Amino acid sequence: MKIHIARGKGTGTTELGAFDAALNDSGIANFNLIRLSSVIPPDAEIIEHEDKVPTIKGEWGDRLYVVQAHYETSVHGGEAWAGVGWVVDENGKGLFVEHEGESEDFVRTSIKDTLNDLMKTRGHDFGEIYMMVEGITCVDRPVSAMVTAVYDAEPWNV
Repeated sequence: MKIHIARGKGTGTTELGAFDAALNDSGIANFNLIRLSSVIPPDAEIIEHEDKVPTIKGEWGDRLYVVQAHYETSVHGGEAWAGVGWVVDENGKGLFVEHEGESEDFVRTSIKDTLNDLMKTRGHDFGEIYMMVEGITCVDRPVSAMVTAVYDAEPWNV
């Protein structure tokens, strides 16, 4: 199984419009997103992309399973930050967490702290913490920042 991690950002006349622009920037705008919790299946391959997810096998409106962080703001000068962090142990099993907020430092610190909590709760050290973070500043229109871990698409007629 391959899990693709991509970032996106966008602007719009509304925060929802900015969110949609960020979805488009990430390459996942034409799917129905189904958010997952934080578990990475054993032996999944995590592939990071600096921008869009590569072509997804699926059609308009299909289900797309994701772990996603997104944050929108319309406050002039305000910042929108989102991030997904993960850990994977030597057996290939792992955990994702997602955080969003008004500063890069808050998002990065929250990701590290939460992953450490999850490992402590499970009594298992999964190893190094990885993360992808995206941010944007509101100049004159609402903005959205997003990071998404994309699992797989699935049609409704299954």
